[in-house]
Amino acid sequence: MTAAADTRDVIARAQRVAAQAMAPHHGGRVARWAAWGAGLAALVAMGGDLGFSSERLLSGILRAGHLITLMWPPTPAGQAAAIFKALGQTIAMAFLGTALVVVLALPLGIVGARTIVQQPVVHFLLRRLFDAARTIPSLVWAMILVAAFGLGPRVGVTAMVLAETPYLAKLFAETMENRRQGVIESLQAAGATRLQVLRYGLMPEVLPLMTGKALLLFESNIRASAALGLVGAGGIGVLLDSRIELLQLDQVAWILMLFIILVLTIDLSSQALRRRLINAKSYNLKGMDADA
Repeated sequence: MTAAADTRDVIARAQRVAAQAMAPHHGGRVARWAAWGAGLAALVAMGGDLGFSSERLLSGILRAGHLITLMWPPTPAGQAAAIFKALGQTIAMAFLGTALVVVLALPLGIVGARTIVQQPVVHFLLRRLFDAARTIPSLVWAMILVAAFGLGPRVGVTAMVLAETPYLAKLFAETMENRRQGVIESLQAAGATRLQVLRYGLMPEVLPLMTGKALLLFESNIRASAALGLVGAGGIGVLLDSRIELLQLDQVAWILMLFIILVLTIDLSSQALRRRLINAKSYNLKGMDADA
């Protein structure tokens, strides 16, 4: 009887605890509804401060629909040669900008990696420099450089280099810091110099990853070049800006169609190449593990 009573007592206690847990907490519910209401009110207030309203939204949708009808059918209007030349200039800007960024970011990344250059003061100052320089986007650099040096694709390339070198250098430094230590320690134990350790121990492991990051940057630069052209820094954006100002929207649609095809082609090609690099890196690491 005692065991059965104890069992009933435990069951009853568990039922009371479950009922209390499932009972509605009116105070907590009111607080949640109040928080949701305050958040919604703040969102509405911010929208009003930024000029959002149902009338403006409806008017904008109607104008956008009218502009879309003016874009059809897309046509180069006899400007196909100029448009393809601008697309080629866009690719050249992105390629040259990415190449210069990689050349500059590689030594900066080596110096910025705390596991390679073990100088805390140098590492701290360089990393803070990276952080400060990354706060200025390429579009702002392009506006400053256009005002200083005039229009042209060289300004767009320079803007890419100034904005993206610190970003890629930091990525390179973090990639080098996250490398495996086994091969490096083996080379050091064998009496290899620092340059030999860097050449034969570090680079074979991190180079595929760094190449993948450079390819991603190239993809980003293709898209960014269109925005840079809107401020006169060369590329397809210059043509887009002029056609939009003249309301030649059929040409705008044709340019955008070609640009989308270009970006998709480059993205797909880059993805395939990055996948091959990652697979090659995995194969090499398995081989190194087997040798060890």
